[in-house]
Amino acid sequence: MIVDIHGQEFTVTAALAEHVRRRLRFVLTRHSDRIQRVAVRVGDENGPRGGVDKYCRVQVHLRDARVAMVEDVGVDMYAAIDRAAERVGRVVVKHLDRAHPVRGAMRHFVRPARNRHEPVIPGHHQGDFT
Repeated sequence: MIVDIHGQEFTVTAALAEHVRRRLRFVLTRHSDRIQRVAVRVGDENGPRGGVDKYCRVQVHLRDARVAMVEDVGVDMYAAIDRAAERVGRVVVKHLDRAHPVRGAMRHFVRPARNRHEPVIPGHHQGDFT
């Protein structure tokens, strides 16, 4: 799974990059064979002024499905990454389930009812009313 991490008006430290990789690996490993790449953008909209402005945008490019995209904003960058990773894991599952609606369909297939106590008469076909 290729994880691409960029900071926009924000310096991505080695510890922050490792935190992003660890959280995404934990959430997305189960579906890693269906993921082409993951793009993560972290940033600080207000810069040094502070406030609730640190964001984490995660885009997961899936095979045979739409791109899953999540954004989270908060005061703490690590908390925003944690929330975005958790949410993107749920969104990926939802996109993959929608992309393959036939998976699991046989589990819900109902066979036609048949009366097992009805005797079989030779030469008489089921459904003949004559």
